[in-house]
Amino acid sequence: MPFVVRALCLASVTALGVAPVSAAADDWSVAPSAGGRDGRPYFYAEGAPGTVLQDKVSVLNPGGQPLTVRLRGADADNAGRGALSVRAKAKDTGAWITFADRTVRIPARTRADVPFTVSVPAGTTPGDHPGAILASAGSRTAAVRVHLRVGGPALSALTVEHVKVRDGRISYELVNRGTTVLAPKLAVRAEGLFGEVLDRAPRALPLELLPGRRVALDEPWPDPPALDGVDVELAVTAAGGARAEARATAWFVPWTAVAGAASGLVMCAGGAHWSVRRRRRSRQAGRTGQPHREAELTGAVT
Repeated sequence: MPFVVRALCLASVTALGVAPVSAAADDWSVAPSAGGRDGRPYFYAEGAPGTVLQDKVSVLNPGGQPLTVRLRGADADNAGRGALSVRAKAKDTGAWITFADRTVRIPARTRADVPFTVSVPAGTTPGDHPGAILASAGSRTAAVRVHLRVGGPALSALTVEHVKVRDGRISYELVNRGTTVLAPKLAVRAEGLFGEVLDRAPRALPLELLPGRRVALDEPWPDPPALDGVDVELAVTAAGGARAEARATAWFVPWTAVAGAASGLVMCAGGAHWSVRRRRRSRQAGRTGQPHREAELTGAVT
């Protein structure tokens, strides 16, 4: 697919035939151009540093009114819990994308094929450089992913950090320390004072962890032991030999029962103390009662 580009051609348009005039203004769509590879869900490009790669993006306007679309490149990113998003300012793949036309006016019931190039700078780090092409019209923005692989030795590596157990969940952070996009798998084990209390086989996490990104995740644990000291171990693996482990210790104590028992002990201690003081007062009154009675009878001063 990749090859050196000497020039960019202007966007070409193709009539789509009759379409319902009632189509909404935001029914337009953006996708990789067919180019003999119908149904491509995203762009894939591969080349060495210094290579210029070429492809086309198609914008489809099925409506009955002309449509003006603005195109730009963007860097892919991981948002909260690993969801894919784009960075506000492109510094990587998104900055290397150049369109034949950044603003395209598409007639009604027409498809426009817009050529673009990806110019990989010399000295670019080998590995994956995920990006996207964004198309905006009116208040709507649509995106198509760009998978760019720069040739050379790549590294698959990750770490698991900040493992914590609380409120029925095991929280942790995953960090992609390598240069490839990772699809991690997670296994969870927990060993208590009296044996194993949790054993979950490796399962694929619903995310793609991009190079250099960090995401915060958690694993539900709705039925932890009521009373135990537990060592929790997380093991994460991914293609390319990436593997990481992390551990944390957690204590499970039924604080309600402990508080109730402590309250009972306090009440018992208070009752015993009150009883001892009462007996002590009684003994003191027995020792001092006779002189007071004599003083009352005789009027003597004591």
